[in-house]
Amino acid sequence: MNGPHDLGGQMGFGPVAPEKNEPYFHAEWEKRALGITLSCGAFGAWTIDESRHARENIPPADYLAASYYEIWIRGIDTLLERHGFATREELLSGHKLQDGAVPKRVLKAEMVPGVLAKGGPCDRPVETAPLFLVGETVKTKNFNPTTHTRLPRYARAKVGVVEAVQGSFVFPDDNAHGKGENPQWLYTVVFDGGEIWGEGADPSLTVSIDAWESYLERV
Repeated sequence: MNGPHDLGGQMGFGPVAPEKNEPYFHAEWEKRALGITLSCGAFGAWTIDESRHARENIPPADYLAASYYEIWIRGIDTLLERHGFATREELLSGHKLQDGAVPKRVLKAEMVPGVLAKGGPCDRPVETAPLFLVGETVKTKNFNPTTHTRLPRYARAKVGVVEAVQGSFVFPDDNAHGKGENPQWLYTVVFDGGEIWGEGADPSLTVSIDAWESYLERV
């Protein structure tokens, strides 16, 4: 969706200024936010793609005013309410008022190292061969869905070259909305600066994105 999260190419936000020697966390509550997000994700009630879409749906003014982990917590609030684990009243009060949904599993302290080491692999086999080859010129499709997509606005309707075929992976646009994993081939596509940013772009600049097969068409 074209939400506040999709900032590539947007003006007025100032320069990107990485913090020197930035710590993993800037406050103790951020550690808890990460822990809550991982623990709730272990419930098995939603996918990582649904969780991303929950964050994307935060109203723009709230999203842009929030810090990184504030966005995570607001997304978790949405998911907990949507899947019946907590009501809005409980989230606001911080107290249980009724029995909620029962999670499929509970992440316990002794399980954390193993779960983090395992990660969340999303590579899946597909029966068809890749539609595009390395070195082939392709064009990204031009669409503006209200649902989740991993194709950024700045890279739509742009011509680039396939640099690599990365394998086949869960298709997030479907997986975010309970439509199944529906894996597709994933490609790294490279665009030159002029194609992305137009007249006056740095001619030495290139931009690479990972694009699922259904995002692409032949030129």
